[in-house]
Amino acid sequence: MKHRVVVVGAGFAGLQMVRDLKAAGCDITLIDQRNHHLFQPLLYQVATTLLATSDIAWPIRRVVSSRKDVTTLLATVEGVDREKREVILKDAGRVPFDTLVIATGARHAYFGNDHWEVDAPGLKTLEDATTIRRRILMAFERAEIIDDEAEREALMTFVVIGAGPTGVELAGIIAELAHRILPREFRRIDTHRARVMLVEAGKRILPSFKEDLAGYATSALRKRGVEIRTGKPVTDCSADGIVLDGEPVAARTIIWAAGVQASPAREWLDAEADKAGRVKVSENLTLPGDPAIFVLGDTAHVESGGRQVPGIAPAAKQQGTYAARTIRARLAGKPAQPPFRYSHMGDLATVGQNAAIIDFGRFSMKGRLAWWVWGVAHIYFLIGARSRLMVSISWLWSYFSGQNSARLITQKDKLRG
Repeated sequence: MKHRVVVVGAGFAGLQMVRDLKAAGCDITLIDQRNHHLFQPLLYQVATTLLATSDIAWPIRRVVSSRKDVTTLLATVEGVDREKREVILKDAGRVPFDTLVIATGARHAYFGNDHWEVDAPGLKTLEDATTIRRRILMAFERAEIIDDEAEREALMTFVVIGAGPTGVELAGIIAELAHRILPREFRRIDTHRARVMLVEAGKRILPSFKEDLAGYATSALRKRGVEIRTGKPVTDCSADGIVLDGEPVAARTIIWAAGVQASPAREWLDAEADKAGRVKVSENLTLPGDPAIFVLGDTAHVESGGRQVPGIAPAAKQQGTYAARTIRARLAGKPAQPPFRYSHMGDLATVGQNAAIIDFGRFSMKGRLAWWVWGVAHIYFLIGARSRLMVSISWLWSYFSGQNSARLITQKDKLRG
């Protein structure tokens, strides 16, 4: 019987590992609770009307359709029986394994205030993106038809909480939407008057970037009309708005980009985890004391060179490749692989059209050239020629026409009802 590899999660780490195990002589079962692989780095552009959902997501079955060694299951995992070597599926039985790979990603964390999610959704899934897109567009639509000035001002106030790359990118593109794209389309309101706030509890935005690059991003955001508030935490979120260090701010659209929480993998494995719920793994990305179980990507607390590996796509893909090589070596009876070493490819963030920052370590870039490099890099990592073409066309259309192509309100708000 062939070696049975079960992969839970078809994100960057899991899918990369499946790809790198091609022709390895394994029977692979790929399990995910959604039927698509998602390119999360561009998810905020779906939320802000620049891209359509189909531009950054691909059916898992289509991605692995040529692989006869891969069986895809659309199912929800609710546990792992380590003694019997089985993955427990919700309402769907069990799947046996010889090697288990868990790469289930992360969700947004509210630091003990989970009830805030109703009014301040995060951005991790397509459902999140379409919910946020609906709220942004509906805010302008409702502002157009009401006469109450205070309510109109609240509707046209957009708050992004958390000033990492996602928060910065969201704030920048919402400001561009209000100031560059929508003004010609409304008659009763002036969308230039929209207030976009970026809130960060820390001392400055983009703390993972060099200070001069963060300074450039701060200046670029302010030029686009973004109000930046740093050094003060949000103490409450509700349908009425936020409370920022005791100061109430009326806002009807709030977006959470301040923190992440790993999947329940630590509970499935009864494993040690860090404060964010990431499973602490050994130097070869396996569960300490159980080398048959790998934990990768945002689900894992990985250290390399004495530092924690960041939860970004290139890191997850490198981990997937390493896990595949380790499995291949084991099946071939070869010596164990050396410990995992992360190779940092650089940090990238875009502030808006013609403005981005890139930190490659020894040198950095900012401005228009960095924005084009950022775009090329993201197009390169997309799956398939169609997606690369469609995203390129959407970006070029927006660049030259000043219009976004995905401004459709298509669903009921699943959080608010």
